[in-house]
Amino acid sequence: MRGTGFPALRVEDWTDTRETLHRWTQIVGKIRLAQAPMVNHWWQVTFYVTPRGLTTSSMPAGDRAFEIEFDFCAHRLRITVGDCEQREIALEPKTVATFFAEVMDALASLGLAEVAIWPVPVEIERAIPFAQDTEHASYDPHAAQLFWRQLVQVDRVLKAFRARFAGKVSPVHFFWGAMDMAVTRFSGRSAPRHPGGAPNCGDWVMVEGYSHELASCGFWPGGGEEGRSTPTPIPSPAATASRR
Repeated sequence: MRGTGFPALRVEDWTDTRETLHRWTQIVGKIRLAQAPMVNHWWQVTFYVTPRGLTTSSMPAGDRAFEIEFDFCAHRLRITVGDCEQREIALEPKTVATFFAEVMDALASLGLAEVAIWPVPVEIERAIPFAQDTEHASYDPHAAQLFWRQLVQVDRVLKAFRARFAGKVSPVHFFWGAMDMAVTRFSGRSAPRHPGGAPNCGDWVMVEGYSHELASCGFWPGGGEEGRSTPTPIPSPAATASRR
């Protein structure tokens, strides 16, 4: 799968896989949310691009640490614990309900049964609880790998863009809520209260995320034939805090 430039992946060609993968990433993302200490603007919940996929990075679990990685080269979900134990789950066509059960069983087998999440997707209109979701069950490995290759290129560009700013700036990270990759610069000023309104997501979540004036740019695999960039300007003090 070598190649240069931005890989072509039409949104309509992988919609079913994208919808399933979105929910799978939310399951893993909610584990990170449950385990990682709170950081401003929810930066502790995001994923990061790796040479093989997406990772949570290291998460605490008592006196242990663990990591979960989506490997889009071998098409495995890999859970690694600091004492060298590891479990793998195949990334293949299966329901969200099955994937959810496999992930929680793998955690329990690694002595991480205390990890608990709110098992319902967020920022999605039809939020079917994970354990009940037998509707989304698609996984096209070629499309999933192309999407990861897109994120590799987006990560490269955004990191170069980030490096030019000396003020407060976020990491380049993948938000599993909306399934977008972004980097955000801040003006240093407080923002008007965000009105909320994201589907199946408490308004207070967006209030924290947009507590200060910001400008974001990134990539979302929707909204156009091959996805779209997502620029957000810094609002004036009189404006409503803008969304990512």
